[in-house]
Amino acid sequence: MRSTNLHIIDCASDPKNPSLHKVIEGAEIKEKTNLSAPNTVHCLGSDIIISMLGDAKGKAPGGFLHLNEDFEIIGRWENDLGGMKFNYDFWYQPRHNVMVSSEWAAPNTFMPGFDLEEVGHLKYGREIHFWNFEEKRVENSVYLGEDGLVPLEVRFHHDPDSSHGFVGAALSSNIIHWFKKDGEWITEKIIDVENQRHPDWPIPVPGLISVILLSMDDRFLYLSNWLHGDFRQYDITDPSHPKLTGQVWMGGLLGKAPEVHGRKMTGGPQMIQLSLDGKRLYVTTSLFSTWDNQFYPEIREKGGSMMMVGCDIEQGGMSINRNFFVDSGNEPNGPARCHETRYPGGDCTSDIWV
Repeated sequence: MRSTNLHIIDCASDPKNPSLHKVIEGAEIKEKTNLSAPNTVHCLGSDIIISMLGDAKGKAPGGFLHLNEDFEIIGRWENDLGGMKFNYDFWYQPRHNVMVSSEWAAPNTFMPGFDLEEVGHLKYGREIHFWNFEEKRVENSVYLGEDGLVPLEVRFHHDPDSSHGFVGAALSSNIIHWFKKDGEWITEKIIDVENQRHPDWPIPVPGLISVILLSMDDRFLYLSNWLHGDFRQYDITDPSHPKLTGQVWMGGLLGKAPEVHGRKMTGGPQMIQLSLDGKRLYVTTSLFSTWDNQFYPEIREKGGSMMMVGCDIEQGGMSINRNFFVDSGNEPNGPARCHETRYPGGDCTSDIWV
């Protein structure tokens, strides 16, 4: 398993000229925790948790890296992984003493590229895990079955009193909703994106929901169908009965996306970030380099791109900003690829309220 370093960047003093604050060597992480492949970062006041997808050799289930406020390694955060088979994203809701984590696959499985047969061989996740947050242990693992193949991005309501949360199952192209009722955690499928036929595919193409996001007022849920090429907005005022309120096309395999500035997005809509006021949403294209190359081979030469979507926060609805297109193909040492985005002043995935 190749070594992955963590780079701590200081943007607070001068956002236009950030400085490298610290590098945590992958070798040090492996030596002290037997973990590799960092993914999601969340802050616990002065402490930091990072989900790690594998052990030092790239095998599942991974775990969680624990850093202090000086970005020093404390060790592994969890006390007990329970029956957890894989690791990916996580989110927590302190007032309910709960953390929920999801599953992708072992780094050794997903890093070379996607092989559908490995799903049948149970090498990809299909469970979410409910943790006792204070005790740092898995209390309950929920098997999602065919409706929950490869559950990736996890989101709770921003309202700290709410128990409602959501996860996007990428390969099933479903959204799973959970909530607490009479002390028990209930899960239900609330959105099902239908597979679409494609002349070059032997099987119908799944939407592949690669990411989800909730607006700060918890009214709208956004999702990216990375393979289909559509980006959706749902009104989740009633979390169990979402209503589709907006849909735009960018990139994707179905050929429905318009051009912007004479260009089409290379790849499909992938990572997203929403402004605090809910009006401006940025969409990037790259999922993971080997998967990019496999499904969108032109991204090797053209690189990735970023587009902006305007969101109607009153009536619902979305529209692509025709005056905004960021091309990463000509970046130095490129063609480069765009992935995660962040607002300097905070955004809709930056904070967890206590």
